Amino acid sequence: MKLKSVLVLPVFCGATFLCSGPTVQAFPPATATTSQPPAAKPAEKTVTTPQVDDDHRLWDSTQTLPNREDLKKLKNVTFIKIKAFEPEVDGYRFLHGVALCWHKGKLYASWGNNKGSENTGTEEARGRVSEDGGKTWGEVFTIDDGGEDPTQAVSHGVFLSHDGQLWAFHGAFTNSRKQVHAKAYVLDESTGQWQRKGVVARDGFWPLQEPVKMDDGNWIMAGASLPDKIINKKVPGAVAISHGDDLTKWDVVVLNNQIDPELSIWGESTVLVNGKHITNICRFGGKAQALVAQSHDYGRTWTDQELSNLPMATSKPYSGTLSTGENYLVCTNTANSRGRRAPLTIALSRPGEPFFSRVYFIRDSVMPGDDINVDSAVNAALSYPYAVEHDGKLYVGYSNNAARKGTNINSAELAIIPLKELQDN
Repeated sequence: MKLKSVLVLPVFCGATFLCSGPTVQAFPPATATTSQPPAAKPAEKTVTTPQVDDDHRLWDSTQTLPNREDLKKLKNVTFIKIKAFEPEVDGYRFLHGVALCWHKGKLYASWGNNKGSENTGTEEARGRVSEDGGKTWGEVFTIDDGGEDPTQAVSHGVFLSHDGQLWAFHGAFTNSRKQVHAKAYVLDESTGQWQRKGVVARDGFWPLQEPVKMDDGNWIMAGASLPDKIINKKVPGAVAISHGDDLTKWDVVVLNNQIDPELSIWGESTVLVNGKHITNICRFGGKAQALVAQSHDYGRTWTDQELSNLPMATSKPYSGTLSTGENYLVCTNTANSRGRRAPLTIALSRPGEPFFSRVYFIRDSVMPGDDINVDSAVNAALSYPYAVEHDGKLYVGYSNNAARKGTNINSAELAIIPLKELQDN
């Protein structure tokens, strides 16, 4: 194992940017891009997991990764639509990048929306809040729509509830996804408006997982680094590391890779934190296989991104650690789904162990029965998941395109999973 040097770029909220200015009611535009590589084509052929060393192993090689038809289906899962696809009502077509957060007994959700094409200047991020655990949702709110300049856009992001405040960190850009950076906001709960905290990370950083507190006192936030010009088909994974509890100052660390120049990477990534050891799990592109990189110094230096032994659809993954001590990964992980973004699955490790060893079926494209509250369609894509644990349940948000024609023409949906259903039995 050889650790590589990586580029670390500090970003400060300074005089050039609005750090504590007026509040805004619009929420940043959504993340999706017509220039990103398409999902790998579906196939039913079973994939044999490759043999790799421990630094690149995600799946427990003593266990057999099941085919999609052999997955154990979770019981007692509740499915709810957070935001319907209804352009005839609100004019929005593009929707992507659901984020979730519990804050002071309320469940917040956000996503990116666009009445025009995705990743263009008309993109904005919006959200809703539920006061009954996700059963019903209030009116749609906007955090930031980019303001009066039609070339400025803010897109989907992540939340953090910290020290009594609700923070939001969002990917932002100019024109058609140029000069990508991250902006921060804090909710003024007395007015329901979002206060701008300015640009907090540059170098193309787009946040995709909520900040996780590390033992060294800093927070780490996983995402991707989207350059203005993509070289060798590579959009690398990246992390941002805070300056302690100052959430307006983040150092961006861009991960290296030695992947074949002919194979694309679309570096949407997520992390698992175990003391100073950080595992970055990243969407590939050239293959329906997860990429992995390791850090042993709180995310400051990393091994190269390399192929893991875990098949994964070409979609943004989301990982975390449950209160039970089990690591989890939400995406599509089966031996024969290939690039298809269904079924939606959750892989888990045993408590305290590093490798995933079992996978459960959350839902497929088509839902059984007539009395369902979410979209159901043959070949629907269930993608870009996000998850948060609360009060004995795991709340999983995701995009559902219901097999509609177009790029990321989605509804925003929610699966509520009782933790007891995830027990290894």
